[in-house]
Amino acid sequence: MRYETYSDDLRQRVAAAYATGQVTIGQVASRFAVSVSFVEKLLKRQRTSGSVAALPHRGGPTPRLQAADRDRLAACVAAQPDATLAELRQQLVAAGSPAVGLPVRWQTLQRLDWRRKKKRLHAAERH
Repeated sequence: MRYETYSDDLRQRVAAAYATGQVTIGQVASRFAVSVSFVEKLLKRQRTSGSVAALPHRGGPTPRLQAADRDRLAACVAAQPDATLAELRQQLVAAGSPAVGLPVRWQTLQRLDWRRKKKRLHAAERH
């Protein structure tokens, strides 16, 4: 699940509302429809750093397959478009890529915009 950060304007209004000293953290949270923990963390951040701005995105986890491995995967798919994920794994390991699980291979193929085409039987092949 991906969460969007609250705007800087909202953050400043929340901090300013609490700074008046006339309301509790719970009242500020209710007034601005945010959680109490958000208000607490925002005020702690303001005390420690002097800023209420959101922290920059940290980039997420590093990909299990590096760029060279993704290129190898794309080359394997180009060479054999009907290969199964198990066959692709064997080809990648033989080429020196790390042995990664099925979900990693599938997600990498999705990021490469690879779509598996269903084989349709022609009239002569149907029995």
